[in-house]
Amino acid sequence: MLNSENAQAQMRKGVLELCVLSVLKNGDAYPSQIIEALRETKLVVVEGTLYPLLTRLKNTGLLAYRWEESTSGPPRKYYRLTPEGIKYLQELQTAWHDLVLTVNKTIQ
Repeated sequence: MLNSENAQAQMRKGVLELCVLSVLKNGDAYPSQIIEALRETKLVVVEGTLYPLLTRLKNTGLLAYRWEESTSGPPRKYYRLTPEGIKYLQELQTAWHDLVLTVNKTIQ
């Protein structure tokens, strides 16, 4: 018998990039803030998943970062969307809305 947990995990992984970029559209954030914002929406992400994604998005020019001193520990790396990242996010949002409409028509 198939277990739907694997399919659900694959669906979450598929939309993680969209969700991370969407969190950052609200302003600069460091990884712990991104994880917390996603957790509040019930999308649980661990650092081991987030950091490689942030690095890939930075390396492709969609994100930039800055270092900021912290009062409670080492400096923090704050990520932000670049102009290219904003455009890419808009394209992903459009594609997501189209996909949701199509899937909803199919599963009704």
